[in-house]
Amino acid sequence: MSTVHKDPLKTFRFLVEAEKGGTKGGAVVAAFSQFSGIKVNVETVETRPGSDPRGVKETIPVLTSFSPVTLTKGVIGDNDFIEWLFNSVAGIDRGIKSENLYRTINVIALNDEGKRGVSWSLKDALPIGYELTPMDSARSEVLSESLTFAIAGVKRTVLQS
Repeated sequence: MSTVHKDPLKTFRFLVEAEKGGTKGGAVVAAFSQFSGIKVNVETVETRPGSDPRGVKETIPVLTSFSPVTLTKGVIGDNDFIEWLFNSVAGIDRGIKSENLYRTINVIALNDEGKRGVSWSLKDALPIGYELTPMDSARSEVLSESLTFAIAGVKRTVLQS
């Protein structure tokens, strides 16, 4: 039985899990500091059923699109996500099977006790971009890198706590 969360979850308490190329199940692969969020757009057409004498419009969904999402983290010595990105670069034959390019990424919001609250599964995530923040000797911020992913679906799950 799922527990209803009484307090809203905080934006700064989350973790990221991703499948390893072609395997089932997630593994925490990096501690990200920012997640851009999820945006879904449903395109519709308006029509009027021929049997409706009132002339009332009916809205029908026809196409659904998912905006790319971005994960940002401090630069450390890991390479899992960067290798995934470079393995997906078009025109480079690295012997990578296409099914290993698309993975599920789970972004999990944690409650105040650090337990899993809500999970968003980003289906068929494909890395499509990378950005390194500018390096500036006059500043002291953490050097960070952002990875952008195209996604083909989202599933939101309330987790048991």
